Amino acid sequence: MATQKLNTVRINAGEWRSRLIKFPDATGLRPTPERVRQTVFNWLGQELTGQTCLDLFAGTGVMGFEALSRGATSVTLVEKSMPAYKAMLENKQLLKAEQAQVLHQDAMLFLNANQQKFNLIFLDPPYNQQWLPKVLPLLLQHLKPDGFVYAEAEYALDENAEFVAGWQVVKQSKAGNVFYHLLKSTDTND
Repeated sequence: MATQKLNTVRINAGEWRSRLIKFPDATGLRPTPERVRQTVFNWLGQELTGQTCLDLFAGTGVMGFEALSRGATSVTLVEKSMPAYKAMLENKQLLKAEQAQVLHQDAMLFLNANQQKFNLIFLDPPYNQQWLPKVLPLLLQHLKPDGFVYAEAEYALDENAEFVAGWQVVKQSKAGNVFYHLLKSTDTND
């Protein structure tokens, strides 16, 4: 029986620019397209020096590894799928990404147990499973003041939707079937 060929995705910029990370074929696993990643990091200002990041539903981990490549202090990558988790561990070792914490855990369990606050949260849950309404309200307590959430979905976020309460859509765009958004808390209490 032939060994399974892994897919690859390229890191765009920073210390690991042009390095390939590998990921397995898995239902619903789709890396954020390169063009979308370029736009998101343009929105964020290219360099993430000193930032702490959470890549929830990390999948390939490309958003988290890209953030580390661009100077983030640390990234926590949370993934429930065992094959995706194992691939991220291998990529962490390959890149010598000591600042990456890779967790094999359910996203909701992580959010309920974790008290850490992050500067930047990447949120790209599986499509058609109604994850954003469940998770987005919980992220307010995990975000540092002036922090951002990058949210990817199969639909555009409506700021009038109940689960978007407390969030401002700062920027948004669409590439193919991917809608992506940069969100900031509307809480102005500093």
